[in-house]
Amino acid sequence: MCMRSALALALILASAGAACAEPPGLGKPITEADIAAWDISIMPDGAGLPPGRGTPAVGAQVYAQKCAACHGENGEGGIAGQVIGGRKIDRIEAVKTIGNFYGHATTVFDFIRRAMPFNEPRTLTNDEAYAVTAYLLAANKIIGETEAMDAQSLPKVKMPNRDNFIIRFPDRI
Repeated sequence: MCMRSALALALILASAGAACAEPPGLGKPITEADIAAWDISIMPDGAGLPPGRGTPAVGAQVYAQKCAACHGENGEGGIAGQVIGGRKIDRIEAVKTIGNFYGHATTVFDFIRRAMPFNEPRTLTNDEAYAVTAYLLAANKIIGETEAMDAQSLPKVKMPNRDNFIIRFPDRI
């Protein structure tokens, strides 16, 4: 028997055996509640934003406690990326920050809420996530130092680099 035929026979026998075997009994069926806990995406137009509110002043306090250790005391970067400042993007290697790269303020909020702080993702309250977002937007001179961010105001923020993105599927936003 040639090698190719032997391999084909082995695959057929393995498939037949797997079809008759009991499942391993690992895990549990996923529920709608399980999915809802992770279905937290925020769209550029603000769809999906949760209730809550935050100001730059409160955000500065949260940032100092939970963000500065990685992103630097003044957002200049540390073991994690720079989040404040950044020059105009004139080459691919340019440092990309909230102030010079992100196209939508809702994306900033979404990432903070979903992934920060790095050592304890998804532990910020909605108010803390709005506050840190407000602080970073104000520190990057995108909003005023007293402007509060919430589900109504955040989608209205015009990011400096918004018009430099090409939306692949604009009808989906």
